[in-house]
Amino acid sequence: MSSTAPTPGSSRSTGSTPDDLVRLRASIDNIDAALIHLLAERFKCTQQVGQLKAREGMPPADPAREEAQIARLRDLADQAGLDPTFAEKFLNFVIAEVIHHHEAIAGS
Repeated sequence: MSSTAPTPGSSRSTGSTPDDLVRLRASIDNIDAALIHLLAERFKCTQQVGQLKAREGMPPADPAREEAQIARLRDLADQAGLDPTFAEKFLNFVIAEVIHHHEAIAGS
């Protein structure tokens, strides 16, 4: 059985999944993998920050820094066309996890 390649911009179905959907999902999978690697690298850095804070007797949380980061990332999200409220929720989740790690480091 022979098949012809879709023309640019067209969407030819292969089985039950259109080629464009397969291509877009592959890109999404690549982006997800990059996000995971970036988060892993970020948490490696924040673990070191937690160790430094514990060594220096500093508190695990830094509300002024957190507030500044949220404002900065809301601006970046807006410039990038991403919902700033979503970006803030995501950052708050990450910050809460970082503080949890810092508290654990300080307690050990």
